[in-house]
Amino acid sequence: MIWIELLVVLFFIFLGSKMGGIGIGYAGGAGVVVLTLIFGLKAGSVPVDVILIIMAVISAIAAMQKAGGLDYLVHLSERLLRKNPKRVTFLAPTVTYWMTLLAGTGHTAYAALPVITEVAKEGGVRPSKPLSISVVASQIAITASPISAAVVIFASFLEPLGVSYLQLLAIAIPSTILACMVGAIIANRLGKPLAEDPIYQKRLAAGLVKHKSEEHHEDPKSAKWSVGIFLAAIVLVVTYASLISKKVGLIENPAIGRNEAIMAVMLLAAMTIALVCKIKLSDVPAMSTFKSGMSAAICVLGVAWLGDTFVSNHIEEIKEAAGGILNQYSWLLAIVLFFASMLLYSQAATTMALMPAALALGVSPLAAIASFAAVSALFVLPTYPTLLAAVEMDDTGTTKIGKYVFNHSFIIPGTVTIAASVIFGFLIGGLIL
Repeated sequence: MIWIELLVVLFFIFLGSKMGGIGIGYAGGAGVVVLTLIFGLKAGSVPVDVILIIMAVISAIAAMQKAGGLDYLVHLSERLLRKNPKRVTFLAPTVTYWMTLLAGTGHTAYAALPVITEVAKEGGVRPSKPLSISVVASQIAITASPISAAVVIFASFLEPLGVSYLQLLAIAIPSTILACMVGAIIANRLGKPLAEDPIYQKRLAAGLVKHKSEEHHEDPKSAKWSVGIFLAAIVLVVTYASLISKKVGLIENPAIGRNEAIMAVMLLAAMTIALVCKIKLSDVPAMSTFKSGMSAAICVLGVAWLGDTFVSNHIEEIKEAAGGILNQYSWLLAIVLFFASMLLYSQAATTMALMPAALALGVSPLAAIASFAAVSALFVLPTYPTLLAAVEMDDTGTTKIGKYVFNHSFIIPGTVTIAASVIFGFLIGGLIL
């Protein structure tokens, strides 16, 4: 029966991925109905904390976007990139990485992709090089962001095992940064030089390649204030999490837990931005970050609930079948997470669905943390929104989806980056834990 139930889970995950977008959440909920009402399984846990954190963080980011904060960050990035156009393949992923790490969502990369494309063309660099690794960097940075739902929920799994939130960040941040630079080196070696690319030459001759000159931007004070308030909120969250951690222990009996503190501080930040920057609150739900964030919350609800329903009902069978293998070859967890995330389309959903089972099977905290970056393989199937946006924005035709689906511009830089992050995770984690 377990194999039939597993096929049901895989069917609904596949159906959701085919539907695209919020469909993965819908399909996950439908799968829960089938497993509980038809197969008689007990419903798993609803990932309430994950969903509430996503909602709180996104509400603050959307308020910042309405105040012009995201545009301000993009303008700062544009100045940096235009000063060093020949190094855009290394600077662009650095920009998207830090935007994601600070915002807790990879959807902030949308605003930077047009700038990266223009700077690459101006510098004579094949746009597929910086665009491919920039999209990957925006995805893997989720596993290092102090306010991302994936990191927060993973930290809650690790703390009972003696690994603190700060230790997780101390391993995840440097390992993913270094991995992105390895990915950038590989991306920089892929494809012909732009001037020698036949597709680019044809599009250029046909007048399909446009060049936009740098525009002068006058950012309002509200934009700068919104960014400052949001960054202050992140500092407050990390500081508070440090003070209440068992490793530091300055606050032994906190009045509010870390997860709840993140929600409260993000809502406080949103309110402060609204008051200080005088934004029209009715416009906040219309922001692109708000829409994408709420869609992510639905996706996490459905697919994580589906995964937990199956795993929680069969944890003993899974331990018996896979426990020994994962204990002996712990790096296999990274491969499992890699292929799971390409279907689940969410770092938080993959973490919620599989990490508890992996830790229950006896996988060491070090191996779990090192493998954590593998939940970011959202680039494998060329249907993720930021990936598609990069393809559409590159009018040179160098960033593309191949005839055989998987042979697209992102697969090699992305796979190399995740593999490098896992390796760096084991090395750095071995020093910290």
